[in-house]
Amino acid sequence: MSNLQVLVIEDDQDVQLGYVQALGLDGIQAQGFDSVEKARRSIGRDFAGIIVSDIRLPGMDGLAFMQELLADDPDLPVILITGHGDIAMAVQAMRDGAYDFIQKPFLPQVLVSVVQRALEKRRLALEVRQLRKQLAAYGGLESRLIGNSNVMAELRRLVQGVAATPTDVLINGETGAGKELLARCLHDLSGRTGPFVALNCGGLPETLFDSEMFGHEAGAFSGASKQRIGKIEYAQHGTLFLDEIESMSMPMQIKLLRVLQERVIERLGSNRLIPVDFRVIAATKADLSKLAEEDKFRADLYFRLNVVTLDLPPLRARREDIPLLFDYFVTQSALRMSRPAPAITPEVVRDLMAYHWPGNVRELRNQADRFVLDLKMLPGSAMADTQLTLHAAVESFEKGMIAEELRKQGGNVSKTAEVLKIAKTTLFDKIRKYDLEEK
Repeated sequence: MSNLQVLVIEDDQDVQLGYVQALGLDGIQAQGFDSVEKARRSIGRDFAGIIVSDIRLPGMDGLAFMQELLADDPDLPVILITGHGDIAMAVQAMRDGAYDFIQKPFLPQVLVSVVQRALEKRRLALEVRQLRKQLAAYGGLESRLIGNSNVMAELRRLVQGVAATPTDVLINGETGAGKELLARCLHDLSGRTGPFVALNCGGLPETLFDSEMFGHEAGAFSGASKQRIGKIEYAQHGTLFLDEIESMSMPMQIKLLRVLQERVIERLGSNRLIPVDFRVIAATKADLSKLAEEDKFRADLYFRLNVVTLDLPPLRARREDIPLLFDYFVTQSALRMSRPAPAITPEVVRDLMAYHWPGNVRELRNQADRFVLDLKMLPGSAMADTQLTLHAAVESFEKGMIAEELRKQGGNVSKTAEVLKIAKTTLFDKIRKYDLEEK
């Protein structure tokens, strides 16, 4: 709270000085004014502090000033100081948004206690506001498919190119790499008016496949008391996302293939063909071509899905994106939990860059939550990546640090070199070496 201040508005100079001194003795920065008009000059947008004001003042009174302040910034704590005859007025002010009121006469400790609580509230409000600004700074597709690496830049380019086409898409990627997020990006950019419908094939029993996918009419089987719309029909004019499609049984694959080819369905218990307009985005962590060769996945279904293939790289294949991703997740987590975002030290970045990340982006997000909660992160023994040579680890770390600092400095090489404490010519060489020049 040391960077926050208190503006005290009191027209009695001796009383004003007493308030300021009482707060100062407790380490709280305070500045006194004898009128609203003078205090207003010190209050700008996102004012880093709070207001303590007497109600009765020459010129504009404390109540009118509070209403003016709260109209511009509803989160700004305003503490009113009242005389005996102002209690009813102060109670109404509380209803109108005042943080608190203190009745004269009062002990200095009372003022200090109320001000400390108000400062803490203001600090949290300003931090949340800053976090929201940081998240808003991530624009467009870059705010969702985050990363400055070449593989992520290429992936975003491909998504932009195929999103609006009607073709089905197959996404390859390890567990936790963000396959559903990528599918949602494709849907959101597609212009399709229907919903995004997600289904995990690994958790779908074969006995429920027909009902879940195609729906059923009332009375179609025992327990079917009313009509049910299936996932495919529900995805009309939208996107059907089939995760872990490699776990779908052969009979289920045959039924899905028929729908993909003919674009019609029949609900269980009905003979009526229903035309369907939907796009399929399938995701897998397995090599479907290899499974097809081994007759463990239908080759015709694989070829039907494999019109457009997007490969989502594991986190260890784009280590230079780790600092940026972690910073983004920490900001998100701090905002969600209404906590301050801790400073990410070079030591933390070093450990993050050295780890193998078997759980990929999902695991990194979990670690960001732990970091914000001040919980122990991955143990030191786990942070060592034995699959990475020392030379590769050093280069990966260096590339990530330079890419992140360039981002923070808006691409300004001079400022980046100054922060990293290296010569500008050396930095230019490394930017070319790691292909970090803006495309």
